[in-house]
Amino acid sequence: MSTVLVQALQFVLALSLLVTIHELGHFLAARMFGIRVDKFYLFFNPWFSLYKRKIGDVEFGIGWLPLGGYVSIYDSREKLFDAEARAKDELKRAKSELKKSNLEAEKEACREKIAALEAEIKSLQEQQRTMQPEPNELRAKPAWQRLIVMIAGVFMNVVAAILIYAGILFTWGEGYYHNDDAEYGYVFNDTAKELGFEDGDKFVAIDGERVENIADASSKLIVTDSDHAVTVLRNGVEVDIDLTLADLVKLRNESEATVQHYNAGCAGAYFFRMNNPFVLDSVSDGASEAGLVRGDRVIAINDNEVRDYVDGVIALQNIANSDAQVTVVRNDADTLQLVVPVDEEARMGVTVQVIPNRSREYGFWESIPAGVMRCGQEIKSYWDQLVMMVNPDTELYSEVGGFISIGSVFPDTWHWPAFWSITALLSVILAVMNLLPIPVLDGGHVLFALWEIITRRKPNEKFMEIAQTIGFILLLLLLVYANGNDLLNLFK
Repeated sequence: MSTVLVQALQFVLALSLLVTIHELGHFLAARMFGIRVDKFYLFFNPWFSLYKRKIGDVEFGIGWLPLGGYVSIYDSREKLFDAEARAKDELKRAKSELKKSNLEAEKEACREKIAALEAEIKSLQEQQRTMQPEPNELRAKPAWQRLIVMIAGVFMNVVAAILIYAGILFTWGEGYYHNDDAEYGYVFNDTAKELGFEDGDKFVAIDGERVENIADASSKLIVTDSDHAVTVLRNGVEVDIDLTLADLVKLRNESEATVQHYNAGCAGAYFFRMNNPFVLDSVSDGASEAGLVRGDRVIAINDNEVRDYVDGVIALQNIANSDAQVTVVRNDADTLQLVVPVDEEARMGVTVQVIPNRSREYGFWESIPAGVMRCGQEIKSYWDQLVMMVNPDTELYSEVGGFISIGSVFPDTWHWPAFWSITALLSVILAVMNLLPIPVLDGGHVLFALWEIITRRKPNEKFMEIAQTIGFILLLLLLVYANGNDLLNLFK
């Protein structure tokens, strides 16, 4: 199975799960307050549905457009809305016919038809405004109940994220790389070296705060809207490196998370990785015959310098199924050059001593508050990123991605811990994005409901209609921009 297909399957499965959970929140809240629900759909279904079945009064279905899902709540004015839409279509055609007409009699007939349709539309709109809601309609319920219905989807996504994080911690524990374990410091990319870092540097503190979890250090420097002062330990001496926001933006933009960061020791370490020397832990018979022994430290393969294990892997990938000139240091004293065969899978028959990560295990009851804390941290982190995007100096707006970016986040092989971790993060993102005060999103409806609760007045219907239109346009523009970024990145 191709790697793209594996990623696509994971993306569709995660999206389906999270959309269903989100819409289930709206559905359950509506039913709790006696509100009639007509449809419950996973994905949108313009023109046709992939699957639908009516259970009781509700039509459950699966659409074909994977941009979300919806719960259709009953509104007794729907026939009036449909009639108004038809009348507006007829009005548009009548105005078009008037422009094309040459005979005065035809023009007069068109004018009469236009006047009649305008009067009909005005009458329909007045009926919509004055028509009293039925008891099982959303608009018949008090504002606080409507608020709960609107926010229930976000609530369910947060609960889902908490449960997934708790499940991950209970089942697999928490693994991370601690700065204290970086015995040989870190390997930095060229951009980081231009800014003052050197291979072998070990983090001490960022802005005076001691560095412990390496992933946290990476995030703090990569996703930021301010300058940072970094202290590193270099040859036993502490060295200060002052980084401006412009430096850090350059560091992020000119660094890529590639295969070179595999086994880096920290997720998202775009510009550095833990220095894990290419020290042999075991040697096969073939490698032994070539002269390699356990404990040898590989420092070069052919003409490629090997600073660490990752450099070695990359060098071997380029010379698969051939003999390699391997330079090793033995007993920290002798430097030897050996000819070692490399097989078609870019292996030379050795294993390498790997710096282990730290791990913490959680019991069932421990995992629940830990899941809550992890969810809270992710919500704060994502919200901070959204705020930073508004600041053009961060250039984080260029990082906004669409479906391709989201799908590519999943690993190219099926790995359950990674799948559930990404799914939980997407659930957090879905919750935060839906709470944005944009009409057509849950946050917009929540804002209107809060306004009504505070002022004891419903927002003007015309205002809400215009706001919904503006919100839809904004959302459409965001989708176009995000997926446009994806397409541009494909051609870079």
